[in-house]
Amino acid sequence: MSLVANTGKTHVEEPLECNNIAVIKKNEFHLVQVKGTWKCKTGNNFNKNLKGRVSAAKIYESTTEQGTSWTVVSPIVFTYKVTESLGLLDPSNDTLLLGHIRDPQQLEALRNSISTKPLRRFVVMDQTVYNLYGCQLTDYFEARNVLYRILPLPTTEENKSMELVMRILEEVHKFSLDRRTEPIIAIGGGVCLDVVGLAASLYRRRTPYIRVPTTLLSYVDASVGAKTGVNFANCKNKLGGYIPPVAAFLDRSFLQTVSRRHISNGLAEMLKMALMKHRGLFELLETNGRFLLDSKFQSDSGLQGDNKDAASVSTRMAIETMLEELAPNLWEDDLDRLVDFGHLISPELEMKVLPSLLHGEAVNIDMSYMVYVARERGLMTEEEKLRIIGCMVGLELPVWHQDINMALVQQSLCERLKHSGGLVRMPLPIGLGHAEIYNDTGDDTLYRAFEKWCDELRPQ
Repeated sequence: MSLVANTGKTHVEEPLECNNIAVIKKNEFHLVQVKGTWKCKTGNNFNKNLKGRVSAAKIYESTTEQGTSWTVVSPIVFTYKVTESLGLLDPSNDTLLLGHIRDPQQLEALRNSISTKPLRRFVVMDQTVYNLYGCQLTDYFEARNVLYRILPLPTTEENKSMELVMRILEEVHKFSLDRRTEPIIAIGGGVCLDVVGLAASLYRRRTPYIRVPTTLLSYVDASVGAKTGVNFANCKNKLGGYIPPVAAFLDRSFLQTVSRRHISNGLAEMLKMALMKHRGLFELLETNGRFLLDSKFQSDSGLQGDNKDAASVSTRMAIETMLEELAPNLWEDDLDRLVDFGHLISPELEMKVLPSLLHGEAVNIDMSYMVYVARERGLMTEEEKLRIIGCMVGLELPVWHQDINMALVQQSLCERLKHSGGLVRMPLPIGLGHAEIYNDTGDDTLYRAFEKWCDELRPQ
């Protein structure tokens, strides 16, 4: 499966004039490049048949008694590929080196020049992943005559910091990386992908990078989005940006060396998308959860035939529903986001008990409580609530935690208000596979849901 996401801001309103200042003159300029020079062309004399390169950008000029004001409108479009490819480290598979290139002519020219000009690649690899696959990656590069530098790092939530970003940047600088043709490759879990993405976005103001997830959670979540970041001031992902990779390469064979707990951890993010958008995915997880845990998403059929095995079907559903939500809102201009389900209380909880809870575990505890909130609001039946909790338990995910109390709930929602435009924007499931955003959940509803949640799910 290969998905290409084109994302950008294409709807632009003209600048508004403020303070009742009389506008003496107003112009809209198109930009045309002729013989290497960009020229402003007004609407009256702009001819689309004019020879030259036409930019999507515009310049609006307004002249008042106080002076002239220019407003620049420059649409930004990112294109990135999300590609499934089994056997990424097989020397016969060139996806890791060339899979990010979309232009067929450029790809052919590069393949023809490799014999005289070897490729160069800088790789950041999670230390644990390096211990498992470092020799295989080295053999891959050697077999393909690649000049490389592999930097193993302990990319854990505890050291997800700017210090780690700076360490990467120092090594990238020593490698003398060409930011146009030599993308940085990140191989590891979500922390590794986030940190390397931030480092790449800072180096020479944006260096292309490639994500290769090695955990289930990063496979269906971090690898397909645009977020980069590190923790700061004891807050999760307080520093970061929205710079997608040029490509994400997904190889489920990495998951066979992941612990059962980490498989369960990733299933939480898949369940999130199921509850928000896809009843069929929920029913698949409900029915096949134990098999997916036992098999670690490995299957004999792989990606052949009609892709009807539970592993490939469930991951495809999760990725497609995630991309549906992320692609049109890559920069989070719209703060009403269904993908925030499970992320209202979990950031505070996760940082409070670090490192005892994995990210997906914290998210599931948050979702479990919010299911009770949804039930208290009458958004689902008691049977549906019990099915969801039963599915969570079947996926071996925690559904309650002793460190969540009403004070933490209120504190988390207050933090949510600060960075969500003054609204809580609470995604809540409606039955199975559908959801909406709510801003009117009262304290009494939250309290009643919390009491029932504790009464029914607190271990006796």
